[in-house]
Amino acid sequence: MPNLKDLKNRIDSVKNTRKITKAMQMVAAAKLRRAQEAAEEGRPYTARMNAVLGGLAASVGGSDSAPKLLAGSGSDQVHLLIVMTGERGLCGGFNSSIVRMARAKAQELMVSGKTVKMITVGKKGRDQLKREYGDVMVNHVDLSGVKRVGYANAHEIARDVLGRFSDGEFDVATIFYNTFVNVAVQDPTEQQIIPAKFEVSDEAGTVYDYEPGEDEILKDLLPRGVATQIFSALLENGASEQGARMSAMDNATRNAGDMIDKLTIKYNRSRQAKITNELIEIISGAEAL
Repeated sequence: MPNLKDLKNRIDSVKNTRKITKAMQMVAAAKLRRAQEAAEEGRPYTARMNAVLGGLAASVGGSDSAPKLLAGSGSDQVHLLIVMTGERGLCGGFNSSIVRMARAKAQELMVSGKTVKMITVGKKGRDQLKREYGDVMVNHVDLSGVKRVGYANAHEIARDVLGRFSDGEFDVATIFYNTFVNVAVQDPTEQQIIPAKFEVSDEAGTVYDYEPGEDEILKDLLPRGVATQIFSALLENGASEQGARMSAMDNATRNAGDMIDKLTIKYNRSRQAKITNELIEIISGAEAL
């Protein structure tokens, strides 16, 4: 049984840990508000962009003049997986859920004889995947110095991906990220961005007439559409990370409080037992005289 000093030191240590987790929870809550607002404000723009591109894509159909980003390379042999995770940990299963989905996809593709390449966005994803898939990683995007993710960050990632596609380095590109639902729920998401896939909107095809033709407009809008999807994924991921961290730190703070209560009870009982033993020794010594 630990002595009273050890118990006291352990209680003080857990109290200090609780202060840290509480502070991290409050910081995550403040960051979550901004990240959630950014993700929610970006959703209508992304949805509208996808609707317009979906209508244009439906008009072009499978014509020979369809842009390569829409029609594809004619093969699906080489797959590029873009895995978006956080730069930091202490956020529960946020990073692991994305990595788990990407790893399952990679294994599925390899079993079927496909070639897999990876781009990681976020240090935690790279750290978890580099041992198993380090030889197929073609790039890593470090956002640790970025305080607030902007469209410029998504544009840089999109430019790299589009450049690799133009050079024939891959046939299909898929991004993996978490969609923010609420503080307690983040939904791991897999989304193909090349060849581009959009939901067809009847409104986009019937209300608008486009000039010049759909082919020319798609050639200009499709790269922007890919960048918009990447930007939306970054925003959703940012909100999901802060929500997961806030929830994880709240649980850690509660667990620390429970541990402090248990250790305090154990400390008081040990102290009481020690005092009782000392009284017994005093009484026994007095009786012996």
